[in-house]
Amino acid sequence: MRKHPGGMTENMADHVTIRPAEPKDAETLLEFLEPFVADRRLLPRTTDELDQLVRTGFLAEVDQKLVGFASLEIYSKKLAEIRSLAVSPIYQGLGIGRGLVARCVELARERRILEVMAITSSEDFFRTCGFDFTLPRERKALFLETYVDEECPQDDLHVAEKLDSR
Repeated sequence: MRKHPGGMTENMADHVTIRPAEPKDAETLLEFLEPFVADRRLLPRTTDELDQLVRTGFLAEVDQKLVGFASLEIYSKKLAEIRSLAVSPIYQGLGIGRGLVARCVELARERRILEVMAITSSEDFFRTCGFDFTLPRERKALFLETYVDEECPQDDLHVAEKLDSR
């Protein structure tokens, strides 16, 4: 039996429940996401943004304790995005993140959304969930940064890289 940080074993995954988020979960969710924002793993969310994400979001719980979250932000009938995927570090590696992504993809299928994207620094994880850089018929998503937050130290690196490449 494989051990995880904190001594947790794989059969702990049997105690995980994934359910649709509800408006009453917003405050608890905001607290849950704070450490991920502080570590710059997630972008900060306003209360209004969080209220929107909860409408199409899913919570992972162990013994009614929040251990994970993901939301499907629907842009149109053609495109949606997996947003704010987070799993407590002690519960990572048990398939909770994959379960949350699967529920978001299932919701997209139910609503007949053509494509679901994920913008991430964890590309290997999303590849295990079936995501790839290209879509059938060789379509790819390309990005252009239009704004750099001068107060964000992480963006300072991007500014320096752009200046160095000139």
